[in-house]
Amino acid sequence: MFIANLVSYILVLLGAVNWGLYGIFNFNLVSAIFQGNRSVGSIIVYVLIALAALWLILYTVFAGGILRFTNHHEDRA
Repeated sequence: MFIANLVSYILVLLGAVNWGLYGIFNFNLVSAIFQGNRSVGSIIVYVLIALAALWLILYTVFAGGILRFTNHHEDRA
């Protein structure tokens, strides 16, 4: 789960930076990289970011509100 959480977190941060750039400067980073809002590459990135956000939400809910970024497990008494 460590890898899935880390990759999801990075993708969600990328989405947040993209929204910030778009809101402040009217510049869409993903569209600039893939040369169009509706290009195949842009759509794939947008879908991956949405799935990453859903993963982080669902994982956090089912893990009791704790999002883990380490491989260490705490012993619970």
